[in-house]
Amino acid sequence: MTSQILKTTIEQEPPAAATHWSTSTLSEELGTSHSTVQRVWKKHDLQPHRTKTFKLSNDQRFEEKLTDVVGLYLSPPEHAIVLSVDEKSQIQALNRTQKSLPLFPGRLRTMTHDYKRNGTTTLFAALNVADGTVLADFKSKHRDVEWLDFLKSIEEAYPEVDLHIICDNFATHKHEKVRRWLKRRPRFHIHFTPTSSSWLNLVERWFRDLTEKAIRRGSFHSVAELESSIWEYIEASNENPRPFSWTAQPDKILAKVAKARAALNNAQN
Repeated sequence: MTSQILKTTIEQEPPAAATHWSTSTLSEELGTSHSTVQRVWKKHDLQPHRTKTFKLSNDQRFEEKLTDVVGLYLSPPEHAIVLSVDEKSQIQALNRTQKSLPLFPGRLRTMTHDYKRNGTTTLFAALNVADGTVLADFKSKHRDVEWLDFLKSIEEAYPEVDLHIICDNFATHKHEKVRRWLKRRPRFHIHFTPTSSSWLNLVERWFRDLTEKAIRRGSFHSVAELESSIWEYIEASNENPRPFSWTAQPDKILAKVAKARAALNNAQN
């Protein structure tokens, strides 16, 4: 029975009107008990009800870009600053329709599922990879004008030192005006992550912490209130910065990507 359960779970399409096998549908299909199916799944670490998201980059220069960016993390250039930079766009100032109930012994903090939208803002952030501090600014949009303005802020904040900027392939970052501006500033070195590889940009990890600690559970009556809350988080973070430590070697990352590509090819064939 074990082999039948495994074979059906892995190889056979689920029943009509279902996206995956459940213990009830599979036990009915095979004429066995729910507990037997559950026991086999647990033993072989099968969880048909769960999925993980992924996207493999199709960037023709994937290996080159990955090696370049990871090299900056693992062995940053001497007498230079490495900055992981990006925009967090369309941050919504959401105001919950009712006052949240506080945390209490035996009761979770509560918040309403519905809300009123009170506008959006875009946060530009540059994470100093070495010391964990963040240079930031708010803009109403994220066009080439705003990106260039933020680069000028970086230039002012870090004078007379080579700057290695890690950013993604958003068209704004490659705009002709931006390229002309950078060409006149040889101490700026731009390093693009591969397409569909935001996980390579360390500032995205900082954005995740920001969202969890200062945005997601908040209630904001205005954009100004939202930005004030984010500024408080940034100031507190910069007073006691904790840099992220990148440990994965390029060859190990490439091996995992190759394994994922092979699995994807097998699934498509």
